[in-house]
Amino acid sequence: MEIILEILNGLHPEVDFETCRTLIDDKIIDSFDIVSIISDINDEFDITIPVEEIVPKNFNSAKALYAMVERLMEE
Repeated sequence: MEIILEILNGLHPEVDFETCRTLIDDKIIDSFDIVSIISDINDEFDITIPVEEIVPKNFNSAKALYAMVERLMEE
């Protein structure tokens, strides 16, 4: 989870990613941020995020991102 928070804080240090659950819904992160997040996650965790996983529910919070990463690492 620490790495996910570091990635997110690198994009928007003014946001409290530990409590925010509406990153997509409130347009805190945009499509360019998502591309950057995906790239950083791929590099940090050595996983590939499939297209079908690139949905708002997986990017709406740091917790959701972490859950997705854990799920993909198990596959």
